[in-house]
Amino acid sequence: MPLTVTHLARACGLSRSTVLYYETVGLMKPARRSTGNYRIYSEKELQRLRQICVYRGAGLKPGDIRTILEGASDGATGVLKRRLAELSGEIDRLRDHQRAIARLLKDTEQLRRFAMVTKEKWVEVMRAAGFTDDDMHRWHAQFEKSAPEEHQEFLEFLHIPAPEVQSIRDWSRKAG
Repeated sequence: MPLTVTHLARACGLSRSTVLYYETVGLMKPARRSTGNYRIYSEKELQRLRQICVYRGAGLKPGDIRTILEGASDGATGVLKRRLAELSGEIDRLRDHQRAIARLLKDTEQLRRFAMVTKEKWVEVMRAAGFTDDDMHRWHAQFEKSAPEEHQEFLEFLHIPAPEVQSIRDWSRKAG
């Protein structure tokens, strides 16, 4: 049964633009074009897109997925082992960040004695501890996921206005 790009995308729970992106990076191509020059996909492309979704769900990058799908000998094993090692390194780095935050938060009473700890002061401390913007975003996402009420309290403690607190919590939930 022929599928349009929209139907193909819906069959995999993706947006049309995601399928078109996969086409531009060389992961997908239509089986043919209609007389009106519309993309037409077959069951074969649907199965390929489902494979791509599985690999994306595992955190693989488009180039790695292409290597696997092109069937290079030992390609899948090599790519998956490398990605597993990268994830282990990322997890170790995040655990280091958790320990650094725990050390920073160890004596919260001392922090409360400051006249006012602001968002700006806190960001300055985090940067001094080696955190990048991405690190801080991941930290917020993990905090929101594991202790949402405490995350709310902490943001309020930093004297962040309520709309900004809500915004931080919203994108933290989406990122987590």
